Amino acid sequence: MFQIEIEHLNKSYGHARVLKDISLQVPLGAFVALVGPSGCGKSTLLRTIAGLEKITSGTLKIAGVVVNDKPPRERDVAMVFQSYALYPHMTVEDNMTYALRLRHRPKREIAERVADVAEILGLGLLLGRTPRALSGGQRQRVAMGRAIIRDPKAFLFDEPLSNLDASLRVKMRGEIRKLHQRLGATSVYVTHDQIEAMTMADMVVVLRDGAIEQVGAPLTLYQQPVNRFVAGFIGSPAMNFVPAILVDDGNSLLLGGDAACRLRLGQRRAPGRAVLAGLRPEHLTLGGVGKAQTFAARVESVEGTGSMTFIEMSIAHGATAGAGDAVMLTLAQSGISTVRPGDRVTVGIDPADIYVFDPDSGLALQADPAP
Repeated sequence: MFQIEIEHLNKSYGHARVLKDISLQVPLGAFVALVGPSGCGKSTLLRTIAGLEKITSGTLKIAGVVVNDKPPRERDVAMVFQSYALYPHMTVEDNMTYALRLRHRPKREIAERVADVAEILGLGLLLGRTPRALSGGQRQRVAMGRAIIRDPKAFLFDEPLSNLDASLRVKMRGEIRKLHQRLGATSVYVTHDQIEAMTMADMVVVLRDGAIEQVGAPLTLYQQPVNRFVAGFIGSPAMNFVPAILVDDGNSLLLGGDAACRLRLGQRRAPGRAVLAGLRPEHLTLGGVGKAQTFAARVESVEGTGSMTFIEMSIAHGATAGAGDAVMLTLAQSGISTVRPGDRVTVGIDPADIYVFDPDSGLALQADPAP
């Protein structure tokens, strides 16, 4: 059963088309993250679901009911904003119960709901305070409490953690995920942070320029990106893309077009063509172990964070690189590394971890069927 169904949705502002033929089904109880670069349309899509933006064409259903022309108050969804949007002159309790009081719900019912939500979110000692007496994390809890108390058909989150510091963001995203599991509610969550999306969501929707690039479980998008854009957007640090040529009946490729950087592939592709090889930084190893294929590189820079080290390297280049250009790539290694700029190193990668993309369309090149 789908709680939210979107069919061929378009949104335009004059001649500017910001959402392009969006079709998406959100299962009942799912936690769905909308991700993509700034300006891709993710917040606009969320606002169309909420009814804050009128769609230009297409169909939008919530709980099986077409809501295209319904105002926000009749859609039975609750939105949590980036700015919290709390009434500064009201107490925490009054902020949370405002919508219920507008609907003239019985006082006993309101009191019971406040007690339940305050216990869930740890707000019991804060009910009499005003927003200015709260920390950022506490304000975000109140904003979520105001949404939860309504018991809506869906929760809509618009980058709710972007105003918090890094450590509090990590804590709050864990709390939101636990809250979702406890309530079993349907949630749509907009974020520019793909780490948030990967760690919190059951399903991730990647958007670019107002269109959906790929929809799937977080690990599916990480392991099976359909194109270069998704491959580069999902994963941190971003995937390395290196010009290459398929050789040996498509069983190997030459990184940078140079025979000194020949790597076998886990699966065969059509040979004799220029491609882009996709190498995730965390799949590269110094020295190479196990099934790893190796190539030589020169260390250009080293950045350590204590728990991780990021090593930027240059490799040999051939016909596919311009004269004097270096083919650069990043290696991510856990812990502290002893390599220094200028060192010559051997780099390894498992053939199964090499992605291949068409350099023109950006599409992932699928392996040829076995003969």
